Amino acid sequence: MTDDRRSGGRRGKAARTGTGLSQLPWRNVENPNAPLAMADPEAMDRLHETSIRILSELGIRVVGDKVIALFEQAGALVDRDTGMVRIDESIVAAALATVPRAFTLTPRNPARRLTFGGRALNFGLVAGPPNVHDALRGRRPGNMADYKDFIRLAQHFNAIHMIGNQVAAPQELPANTRHLDCYMANLMLSDLAYHCTAIGRGRAMDGIRMMAISRGITLDQIASDPGVITIISVNSPRLFDQEMGEGLIAMAAHGQPVTITPFTLMGAMTPVTLAAALAQQNAEALFGITLTQLVRPGAPVMYGAFTSNVDMRSGAPAFGTPENTRANIIAGQLARRYGLPYRSSNSNASNACDLQAAYETSMATWGAVMGGANLIYHAAGWLEGGLTASFEKLVLDVEILQNMMEILRPFDASDAELGFDAIAEVPTGGHFFGSPHTMERYETAFYRPLLSDWTNHGAWEAAGSHDALYRATGIWQQALKDYEEPAIDPAIREELEAYVANRKQDIGQDEP
Repeated sequence: MTDDRRSGGRRGKAARTGTGLSQLPWRNVENPNAPLAMADPEAMDRLHETSIRILSELGIRVVGDKVIALFEQAGALVDRDTGMVRIDESIVAAALATVPRAFTLTPRNPARRLTFGGRALNFGLVAGPPNVHDALRGRRPGNMADYKDFIRLAQHFNAIHMIGNQVAAPQELPANTRHLDCYMANLMLSDLAYHCTAIGRGRAMDGIRMMAISRGITLDQIASDPGVITIISVNSPRLFDQEMGEGLIAMAAHGQPVTITPFTLMGAMTPVTLAAALAQQNAEALFGITLTQLVRPGAPVMYGAFTSNVDMRSGAPAFGTPENTRANIIAGQLARRYGLPYRSSNSNASNACDLQAAYETSMATWGAVMGGANLIYHAAGWLEGGLTASFEKLVLDVEILQNMMEILRPFDASDAELGFDAIAEVPTGGHFFGSPHTMERYETAFYRPLLSDWTNHGAWEAAGSHDALYRATGIWQQALKDYEEPAIDPAIREELEAYVANRKQDIGQDEP
């Protein structure tokens, strides 16, 4: 991480937007600390061995001839009548021998290039909710106007490194072509890397081609310098569907990174115990990771984890729980065991942007960071168990992420920071308010919050007694006013517009 303490960046205006809102400047974040190991070596061995048993004795059911054929060619045991594919440890080991330990993602603005692997830590915008909420207009179906505002906020807030898949699905648009409008908004309203939809080959290829156009490069060139990423969700328990298989094959064949993420809820999609859930998650993840290498050895791939539990009284998903936090940490151990970059999430199950949303998100964030995550997906804006994208929650999350960025700064024990001379200059019982050491640093010494109000009760009351939710509403409104659209070459814009128009005609607005 670059040190911007002397530049005023910690308190000053946003590096990209020139806003008066206090935020940290854009930077590539690194976690300088050793990740936490919650499971001992014996437990890790048992998790791995059980995962291999699941793959070799029970198998994964595959829907889709292309995926089945790839595994069959690799020596897997295939039952074409049932679609069950069983692979032994040798097939997995061969795949793990070719996976890269890290990869990069280059958007249309190369200054926003991201690294995944090692100590790198990236934060992604929420992805996939069908609904939107803010304190002014309430809860409503996802729509394109709100989608665009979320992309503007992602561009504006420097703590958000990449755009997730359809932050709020614009439901007024045809389902078979709305991904094109979303990609276009991503590229016009931001210069960040984005997640492309991999439900089928077509949507994946559109995402790849449009990013390549925006960068002025060919498909061959983007294959060696990836620009988009996707998430392949295994349908737990142990089902790999055709559309996800087609999307994975398209992405891996064109050198674009794939994150294999089983969605495993203890008590629903896995057995109720954490060990069983992690063993099943690991088996499903290894199956998808192996597939990427059967498509293209050396294709970039990430180990994804999304294990939590359900409320046993209602069956509803729960997030930010102790079980979820522990799963985030141990999944990181598994990713490191296989030499893979690691994706986690900091989700919550609250129905409102409230105390529950804050503490569940904080718990899950700590689990992901201590687990050594390279990508925290859904890091900003997730609410209601992923059913709603919230404007106020995005602001709350940016505050949480900025706090984490500051916590992760390497500790500085230089002479200037140790301040022996400053300590010697102040008499016993005195104070440091006016000392030269303090005066040189008073503007940049401490993190200045985006959302928190540190005034005393009297000043807070005199200003209107506004709580954090009220302040968050004002902040996202101000951020939209201050937003500046990143420049793009008019010729590239025209090429992208023509591509979208042609693809919509090819797909046909009335197709299912």
